[in-house]
Amino acid sequence: MDSKIIVSNRSALVDKYGTKGLAKITRALALLKAADSKRGIKSQVIYLDNKTAMKKVGGVAVFDVGSPKENKTAIDAICKKLRPEYLLILGAADVIPHQDLDNLVFQVGVDDDRFAWSDLPYACNAAYSRDPRRFIGPSRVVGRLPDLAGATEPTYLIDLLTISAAHQSRAPEDYEAYFSLSTLTWKKSTQLSLNNIFGNNSKLRVSPTMGPSHPASRLGTLMHFINCHGGQASPEFQGQKGNAYPIALTTSKIAGKIKEGTVAAVECCYGAELYEALTLGVDLPICQSYLEQGAYGYLGSTTIAYGPADFNGSADLICQNFLLNVLGGASLGRAVLMARQQYVADVGQMDPIDLKTLAQFYLLGDPSIHPVLKPGGIVPKGIIAQESEQFSRAERRIKLQATADFLEKTKPTVTKASANTKLSPATKISLEKLARLAGLAAKQSFQSFVVKVPAAAKNQKTKVVGTPTKYHLAMGVPVKQTNNKVNCGVAVVAKESDGRIVGYRIYEQR
Repeated sequence: MDSKIIVSNRSALVDKYGTKGLAKITRALALLKAADSKRGIKSQVIYLDNKTAMKKVGGVAVFDVGSPKENKTAIDAICKKLRPEYLLILGAADVIPHQDLDNLVFQVGVDDDRFAWSDLPYACNAAYSRDPRRFIGPSRVVGRLPDLAGATEPTYLIDLLTISAAHQSRAPEDYEAYFSLSTLTWKKSTQLSLNNIFGNNSKLRVSPTMGPSHPASRLGTLMHFINCHGGQASPEFQGQKGNAYPIALTTSKIAGKIKEGTVAAVECCYGAELYEALTLGVDLPICQSYLEQGAYGYLGSTTIAYGPADFNGSADLICQNFLLNVLGGASLGRAVLMARQQYVADVGQMDPIDLKTLAQFYLLGDPSIHPVLKPGGIVPKGIIAQESEQFSRAERRIKLQATADFLEKTKPTVTKASANTKLSPATKISLEKLARLAGLAAKQSFQSFVVKVPAAAKNQKTKVVGTPTKYHLAMGVPVKQTNNKVNCGVAVVAKESDGRIVGYRIYEQR
């Protein structure tokens, strides 16, 4: 068993950087492998387009660099054969693409993401599919170390490999201080998240009036939690007060202020989108600036994300659980995997917003890095410390796989109802009231979804009264909330049981 498999695409790297550029990357990878070895991690690099290498693992080489299906199938073959404890995807989406999961809440003019671009399927044993319901049982520890999309010179990627090779775990107290930034409208939600993670919300900064410039002393803390607006192909995050959306954070304003070792969880829409900054002639994505300055890990979204204003849900939960797991001593990759599993486990059914949230958030960073030193345990006499850690890691992976299997077999999910689904008059009245409550038109149309219960869950003898059998979704932009820089839509998710509405959630686009 190789502890860590690093996957990339040789032809894609040569197309971007030439053979000389690839040679530089290869040398940086050799240094990373040597550093991993000293930590008790055996690393191997596999190029998905290498026919010989893929044949050894019983797979087929990738022919079309941009094919999600070919890349997913190749990575599945590697994981089935070698069972790595860490999987590191090397390169941006033009080297190894995100998976093209269907966005069940796609609606032109409100949520324009036809796909929830995702690395989640790479963390799952299920075969390639665009159906997000197939990937609710992640079991693999996965992260992505991206180069610059559209780049022709490999310095950025080599720098990230160098940072990974030289990383150092730190004492837990080094990660107690944090930087947090929120819109004014989501202040309550962010306060709840900070209380859950750090036990206080005293360091929260709100936009307006804070930003876009923040002192180095504030940004220099090692834990970052950001809950602002983000836009597509934008190097800016925005705050909000009413219909005002001031700039809260930018790539240029954080330059030279992010410390080596930083870990960030970012709820913003497109907060981890790897857009082609060089082609577009704009600053790097904020997420890639974090990594360039030495951040070890960054959790963010590829597309439009959702969360409530005054309580925690969706993006709030997956982000705060990631940071909690990091603080508990988990590797970055395991922290994400556990956060994903916790997210699925904690909801009664995976509604359409849940499915998109699970799909879109992913880790930028080497998944094998442990930012926080784990509490020291007693190593039995005659056992080497690294061997003890390897045994413990193997046990953790077995438990994570068991959790994944359970979630796949028992967690109800939703699928779109047929177009001729009829709503009762009482249900229509309730939905219209909810639409008005969210600031949408009273005659707002709702999409309907039916709950699909796995066979294993159906066989359970007990049934909870009031368990939802349908979900209804309305989406739109409230009056006077339009803005060409940020996504201002809201989503109303209503639960139906036995012909009546038994609960609802109102989510705002981040």
